[in-house]
Amino acid sequence: MSSGLAQCSDRDLAAFALAGRQDAYREFLARHKIPVFRLIRSHVGDSEEAMDLTQEAFVSGFAALSRYDGERPFRIWISRIAINKCRDWARRRAVRAFFSRARPLDEAVHVAAGEPAPDAEVGDREQLARVRQAISALPQKLREVLILRGVEELGQAETAELLGISEKAVETRLYRARAKLRALLGDDSEIL
Repeated sequence: MSSGLAQCSDRDLAAFALAGRQDAYREFLARHKIPVFRLIRSHVGDSEEAMDLTQEAFVSGFAALSRYDGERPFRIWISRIAINKCRDWARRRAVRAFFSRARPLDEAVHVAAGEPAPDAEVGDREQLARVRQAISALPQKLREVLILRGVEELGQAETAELLGISEKAVETRLYRARAKLRALLGDDSEIL
């Protein structure tokens, strides 16, 4: 990582990268890989999947770098790409899960509803698993706002820009997400 590039703005880094400077790409990764990874891991819950999706997000972002608007923060732009990768991943996962559970229709009458296996962990890990499960049960629009505001600690304006919605919509969705999460967790709402 060149110390000269560390002082550059994201706009300048984009110009250097588009001009073919590989060290500009490395600087983008150094600046933004960890927050993007955390964002994705919050969405998918698995570190290995999150690492793969982080790489996919940066590959897609670098391939589309000519469309980056230097007037806006690169973190918001790459985070939007990352969220789209998470959405794609969730859709692929849902399709795979559906087909893996699919049975011939004549056997369908004998299929019982599957119950999630009880968590083997105790204490804080058990509570964390409950919270993660409750968050994943939220509708996508509520879950995204909750993760961006509560976990990633983005501001209301940044979250609105990233999701392409108004700040009031962010506020409303966050309120609804917290209320729904409290309902899902029952009396353990002091964690919110």
